[in-house]
This record gives sequence, C-alpha cells and structure tokens, in this order.
Amino acid sequence: MKSVLLSILTMTTLHGAAQDTLQVAAPDTLSTAQPEKKMSWLRRTIRGFSYIDERYVEPQHYNWSVMLQATYNYDYYRLSTIGRGRQSISFAPTPTIKLGPYFGWRWVFLGYTFDLRQVDLSSNSTTFDFSFYSAQIGADIYYRRTGSNYKVRNVDLGHGIDTHALEDVPFDGINVGITGVTAYYIFNHQRFSYPAAFNQSTCQKISCGSWMVGAGYLRNSIDFDHERLQSLVDERMPGQQVKLDSGLMFNSVKYYDVNVSVGYGYNWVFARNWLLGASLSVALAYKNSYSESEDNESHGFNIQNFNIANVYVDGIGRFGIVWNNTRWYAGASAIVRAYNYHNERFAANNIFGKLNVYVGYNFGARSRYKKKR
Repeated sequence: MKSVLLSILTMTTLHGAAQDTLQVAAPDTLSTAQPEKKMSWLRRTIRGFSYIDERYVEPQHYNWSVMLQATYNYDYYRLSTIGRGRQSISFAPTPTIKLGPYFGWRWVFLGYTFDLRQVDLSSNSTTFDFSFYSAQIGADIYYRRTGSNYKVRNVDLGHGIDTHALEDVPFDGINVGITGVTAYYIFNHQRFSYPAAFNQSTCQKISCGSWMVGAGYLRNSIDFDHERLQSLVDERMPGQQVKLDSGLMFNSVKYYDVNVSVGYGYNWVFARNWLLGASLSVALAYKNSYSESEDNESHGFNIQNFNIANVYVDGIGRFGIVWNNTRWYAGASAIVRAYNYHNERFAANNIFGKLNVYVGYNFGARSRYKKKR
C-alpha cells in the first residue's frame, strides 16, 4: 500500500483500498511574553490559541523535520442479541501495518508509506484521520469504511454449542462506516501541552495535567448479511442445526449522535527529555437511529422527543511516550475509540484505533533560536 501526504493531506491507495492520515500542530507556538505591538486582532486571536508558559513547555526550535513512521490500524466489531437466548459474534479484519518517510515544514507534512502486509485487494476499505493539536484547542475528523475483509473472531451461539469451527473464518457479509468530528478545549493550556505528546512540536519540561471538555457529531452505518452468516454456520457446523437469533436478522442500521464529553489528560516528565502522556474522555451521546429489519419494519425517533434510554456512554483514550531533545525525537502514540449502540433487539459495540511508532530529526533553526545555538 502506498501513502502520499500532499501539503496537509496524506493519501494511501492500493487497488481500491485507501487510507488518509493527518496530524497538524498549531502554526506557531508562542510564549506568554509580551505580544508584538500593532498586531491585528485576527493575528492576536489566532496566536492566542498557542500561548504557552515556557517554564513548563519548550516551543519548537526548528522549521523543518524529517520522520520515519510505522502505523498499525485495528478495528473490532461485536454484535449481540438482547434478552433470553443471547447470542453474540465478533468481527475484526486483519490489522494493517504501514511504513514510510515524512518531510515537514512547521505544520505541513509530505509522506509516502507502504503496506507491510498483504491485504484483500477487493476489500475497498478507506480510512481518513485528521487531528489538529494546539495549546488551547484540538479537533479530530475521521472517515472510515471498513470494506469486506472481516474475519469471525469470537462466537457465542448459546450454552453448550461448540463454535471453534467459525473462529478466524473470513466473512464478507458485514460493512461498517463511521464518519465523525469532535472538538475539545483544554483548560490548563498554557502549562499542559497536547502537542508535546502527540506531534512533537513542543517539549513538556515539567509534569502537568489539565481537564478538557468537548463536543462532537457521529454518523455510523452497519450493513449486515445475516443470511450469509447463517449459511456459514450451516457449512462449518453441520448436523448441529444452530439458528441465528431473530435479533441478528437485520439488513442495515444507521444511527447519528451528538455528544458532549469531559476528560482529563496528564503529561509525566519522568526523565530528562522523556515524556509519558495519557488522556481519557467520556462522552454522553444522544443517538438517533433508523433500521431496516428482515420484515422491513422501520424503527426511528425524532430527537425532539428526548428519551433518556437513547443516551449512551462512549469513550476515547490517547496514550503517548516520546523522547525529544528538540533536535531528535522518537516515540509512539495511540488513539483508541469505543462506541456503543443498542435497540430492543440487539447491541453493537465498536472499538477502533491506531498506533504510530516514529523517529525524526528537526533542522533549520527558527530565527529566535539561531543566536542560542
């Protein structure tokens, strides 16, 4: 698989399978020193998002950067019925691993990556991730279409039923789509640096944490061929005559949600130039759904008719470890998202994320640091 990041966009294409990724830092990171005189209100507003306390956070010293990064993508989906006679089945594609070089100028990067594993060329999977990190605010935009390269992972079709014959069997009868956007505000933004842990544009000098709040919108769709799954069960488990619960007999489900979140992040400077960062946010999401079951029944509701039963708990975690002496840097970072949905017939749980491992070099000192070196 190939990946190209053009200006502020990374594009990966492999015969119908594509992945786009992007991480953006604040354009300029400034200290809390006296701002420039006669600065326009627009410039003051933009730069205001990047003010930091240099006793706690060291700004970026260089204009240019080269980096080698490997990315591991993971996706897991679980469907289960509700009530007596509960059944559940989990699906996950083979994780993808990509490797390639990146070249950057401040906050614009160009990259080219290769897929290190063989993938199904007909899966048509697409992933795009955009992350913006500044001292004060951040945002995530993501678009995922899983394609059809899932495998059956864990199966429970009832007490005493041996389902080992179904595990790790390819299944192309499920297709999941997720589109979402979230934005968050960091309260202690002058002393706590998200960019230090997740895009190496600053260095955290003293351990510090911060509360944060956010809001977002999510759109999720599940296309499911239950007849194909029943055929797979009959083929792999002959003679047992196992039937799927009616809760799994649906063709598609679509749901939309608006959510608000609260979380806390902490950067631990445990040694010189070393940082261990982590944050966890919990979101309350109000979800509006429409489903088409086997009998063509429709289930929907208007968001104006608020029902507490339609409020779900989702979560997002970020973890990173980095060594950065402002010239060289290396480390790893991970983002994990968890979403939940259920109606009167079945429940769906989705966990997906990515792990980046990287090493990089900064050069071309910015004007304010040339005299110091």
